[in-house]
Amino acid sequence: MSDLRSAPVPGLVPDDHVRGPTGAPESILYADFECPYCAMAAQTLAGAPLRLAFRHFPVRSSHPRAWAAACAAEAAAAEGSFWEMHDLLFADQGRLEDPHLWERARTLGLDLERFDAARHSDEVQARVRRDFESGVKGGIVTTPTLIVGEIRYAGRLDAQVLEGLSSGRR
Repeated sequence: MSDLRSAPVPGLVPDDHVRGPTGAPESILYADFECPYCAMAAQTLAGAPLRLAFRHFPVRSSHPRAWAAACAAEAAAAEGSFWEMHDLLFADQGRLEDPHLWERARTLGLDLERFDAARHSDEVQARVRRDFESGVKGGIVTTPTLIVGEIRYAGRLDAQVLEGLSSGRR
């Protein structure tokens, strides 16, 4: 009973946040902005030969600011700065309260009123919830979880996983 999936994890969709070279293997990272292993995974995967989609999987039971951080990233996305906010959130996970989120928005040159309204909007809340629910339905149980093709790497990404990704072995 180790497979808890009730549906497959959806493939890439048009509004996924994706970066990496076109033509590289498509991958999906389910992560939480307050999870230290997710921050390490994001940093490591930034240089991996993958076309990486980020999906929100805020684990509020152990990371109470993860949902707010996910909404801040989506609010930044509305102004074209998802990946920049993503990088700033992972760079300083100890400061995810509102004043620090506003400071990051200022640093990125975002419209603060628009940013704050967006992160509390039904649309942004629904987007974060959609990512989370797609993970739950697809059997994601921990962060980070990286999916490359049909293979899942759940939990801390170790050197062996990264070596396999770099060499093309999966």
